[in-house]
Amino acid sequence: MKIVAIVGSIRKDSLNMHLAKTMQERYQDKLDIEIADIRSLPFYDQDEENNPPQAVKEFKQKIANADGVIIITPEYNWSIPGVLKNALDWASRVEKVFIGKPVFPMGVTMGALGTIRAQLHLREILTGLQAKQMPPAGNEVLIGFANQKFDAQTGRLVDEQTLGFLDSKIEVFIDLMKTV
Repeated sequence: MKIVAIVGSIRKDSLNMHLAKTMQERYQDKLDIEIADIRSLPFYDQDEENNPPQAVKEFKQKIANADGVIIITPEYNWSIPGVLKNALDWASRVEKVFIGKPVFPMGVTMGALGTIRAQLHLREILTGLQAKQMPPAGNEVLIGFANQKFDAQTGRLVDEQTLGFLDSKIEVFIDLMKTV
């Protein structure tokens, strides 16, 4: 199954990006995960939405061609980062590539609450985009205290309990994608 991962942080050593790369490696026998480049997307501009820049066209085409989307977001001021909102705004216009698309929101933080506020906002946005979201009850991947769960050298998620939970939720996501 072809998956596009959208990481809401463009920081060089982003823990959210480290999670995306961990998933690329860990699930390569089940999922073909491509990490989308949102850094190159210009600010959303309604004047250009009918003929957007090439980076926007490519971004939207990747989502359209994918079986599902994983969105991994940090939490900035109790919400999602502006760079992620910008990417979602581009994807919501004209072709509206999220309609009916299975989406699995998740996030990583150093704090205790594991991006729960950001994910609540993200779920509201995804509802507006008419995405087919992972059912939230029991399926939220809220990785808190990340400094204790990621290897400092490789950047990969190494906490066995968290990996086991993620493994079970990936199976739920695969089942969700099969229903579309």
